Amino acid sequence: MRVLVAAAGSYGDVAPYTGLGARLREAGHDVTLATQESFAPLVRGAGLGFRPLPADTGGAGRGGNRQLMRTAAAFVRELGAGLLEAAEPGADVLLLSTTTAPLGWQLAEAMDVPALGVYLQPTHPTREFAPVVSGGRSLGGPGNRALGRFASRMADRVYADAVADLRARLSLPRESGGAARRRQETARWPVLHGFSAAVVPRPADWREGLDVVGNWWPHHEPDTPLPASFEDFLRAGPPPVFIGFGSMAAGDGARLSELAVSALRRAGLRGVLQEGRSGLMARGDDILTVDEVPHALLFPRMAAVVHHAGAGTTAAALRAGVPAIPVPVMADQPFWASRIAALGAATAPVPFKELTAERLAEQIRRAVSEPTYRKAAGAVARRMGAEDGAGQVVKAVEELC
Repeated sequence: MRVLVAAAGSYGDVAPYTGLGARLREAGHDVTLATQESFAPLVRGAGLGFRPLPADTGGAGRGGNRQLMRTAAAFVRELGAGLLEAAEPGADVLLLSTTTAPLGWQLAEAMDVPALGVYLQPTHPTREFAPVVSGGRSLGGPGNRALGRFASRMADRVYADAVADLRARLSLPRESGGAARRRQETARWPVLHGFSAAVVPRPADWREGLDVVGNWWPHHEPDTPLPASFEDFLRAGPPPVFIGFGSMAAGDGARLSELAVSALRRAGLRGVLQEGRSGLMARGDDILTVDEVPHALLFPRMAAVVHHAGAGTTAAALRAGVPAIPVPVMADQPFWASRIAALGAATAPVPFKELTAERLAEQIRRAVSEPTYRKAAGAVARRMGAEDGAGQVVKAVEELC
């Protein structure tokens, strides 16, 4: 079966689909991942076909609300055109991420093929929590659900022009993005959510067809060793603390590097800094700077993990059973940060805008010295280890066709 997976966004929005695609390939399917050109080596390294999407998320997260809406609308309009090109060689089934689904529905209709949602975030309205992009603060049952519906309508506005363009180019009848979404909901379009029920249990008020199946993980060869320099550093002293902000905080590297080193030395601990988009960088006998290293290999060797609370990094730290210090920046990150803190697997979140060396040092000391954090993280890790999110997707794909 020819499977086209479409995902776009930051590294954390794309990398998990390489592992999902690899599982589908191992099950005998011909799998292609459509995403940004910058991720082509990642995709091909997993043994998957690659089709480029031209969308650039480099401006995401900057400016006021109105500017963010315009930036997001321009991003998805470009994304729609790219998805149309990516789908032209054909597919038997489409797997659509949170970002690509509102556009992928139009492609599935025109191609007359089934589609399946494979989401990394819980986006459907529920009484049990506020929308993941609202900051993580509950407004109570009725308020959460009302705000969730409002968030859906705002997403419809972001996708409106892109959906109109795509439907015209596909010679489909005119239909608004909101109408297309409501039609999918009425049809109980299936969505599998790639996060653990140990972190976000399936809301009781979700409709049939929305399921939480467990994470799918970025692909890496299981026998891949850490570079010798990393091993030497790790063996030279006690477990260090990882500090990384992924695709966040671009251009803020000098300030963050100084802050990170100061916090580690105040806490009296060694550290591993991941460059990421922010460009974290420091040298010293007690500091190691790394670029791209699979979290699955690195995190289990850490005393604690300081991260931006993106969905993928949050899950990787939990999977490793190590305590976290979440420093959320934007979007769904405050949601995940508050979740892992409530589980006891992380300290209280430190919003990125409030980050200081003193505050970070105190949270690091707490995460490393108080055993309750590691114990809670280990309990979640054991539950996650019993899940097989990618296997559930493979099963669902094979039931579709």
